[in-house]
Amino acid sequence: MEERLELLKEISELSGVPGFEDEVRHYIKTKMTGFCKISRDNLGSIICKKTGSAETPRIMLAGHMDEIGMMVTYITDEGFLKFQTLGGWWEQVMLAQRVTVKTRSGDVLGIIGSKPPHILRDEDRNKVTQKSDMFIDIGASSREDAEAMGVMPGDPVIPVSNFTQMKNPKYLVGKAWDDRIGCAVFMEVIKGLQGKDHPNTVYGVGTVQEEPGLRGANTSVAVVEPDIGFAIETDIAGDTPGVKPHEAQSKLGKGPSILLYDSSMIGHRRLRDFVVDTAKSIGLKPQFNTMPGGGTDAGRMHVYKAGVPSLVVGVPTRYIHSHSGIIHRDDFDAVVSLMTEVVMRLDRSTVEAIKGE
Repeated sequence: MEERLELLKEISELSGVPGFEDEVRHYIKTKMTGFCKISRDNLGSIICKKTGSAETPRIMLAGHMDEIGMMVTYITDEGFLKFQTLGGWWEQVMLAQRVTVKTRSGDVLGIIGSKPPHILRDEDRNKVTQKSDMFIDIGASSREDAEAMGVMPGDPVIPVSNFTQMKNPKYLVGKAWDDRIGCAVFMEVIKGLQGKDHPNTVYGVGTVQEEPGLRGANTSVAVVEPDIGFAIETDIAGDTPGVKPHEAQSKLGKGPSILLYDSSMIGHRRLRDFVVDTAKSIGLKPQFNTMPGGGTDAGRMHVYKAGVPSLVVGVPTRYIHSHSGIIHRDDFDAVVSLMTEVVMRLDRSTVEAIKGE
């Protein structure tokens, strides 16, 4: 398998729900050793520092390591598991899906279940099953049986989904694109900067606990103290049936997406213009989107201390926050190329011009 494709496969299949990102952090550390100076903050975010010809300006490229998942909260007398969601789950994508319960003694397979529709009352059958009415079936016959398997409250629960290339091999299926794709981007950017005289210092940051509240960005930005911040993210693809153009504009295979607005930040205008101009200069046509119902790590970066001009650059993705998202390989490559060129052009005078008077 080609090296970059192997990276996407491996990083998407790792387990790392919020608060349990150790496996992803170890993977990034292993892959990036020798390409950058590696450290971490006290919450667990990994920081990969690549110094160019100058210590400043400091450019932060953040991708969060955590994926949506769950945590075991209670074991019933019958051996079923109740859970707390970690990150935003849509009930319609959860039932009958496979999950892995990570215990101290090993992995336990589970299936998300609920009361069968065949025995529901007519007025309840067409209603959405609430998460509070769901449970995880691990094949245990009692609480004692589940405990003997090693399961206990507090154990993380991870979606089961293997990386797959579709019939058109540029369409890539996997879990956790949100936001392992951002981690993969900053890893490839830093690797691509080897031997290049970039006029700044770049920090690739794999943040923790983005899904439950942008927490890792809050701590890692205090370590990096960036002059410019980027959140590298998935973006909501609007190229599926039923989505109106004004609701979600980005399309798979059409290049990088720039998020103009989300619930945590308005993209910095001059930084946006700089990124757009850079994209056009290397033959890329950026897409634009807004996301009124979500936020990113840039929401924390841009309000650090006196303020950090920040922007979200995304890889269009179908079906995020589910077991099986779809991205397009060309979009990933395009975002890597764009962010590499952006870094190469962000010298001190350019950063000062972006900040303005």
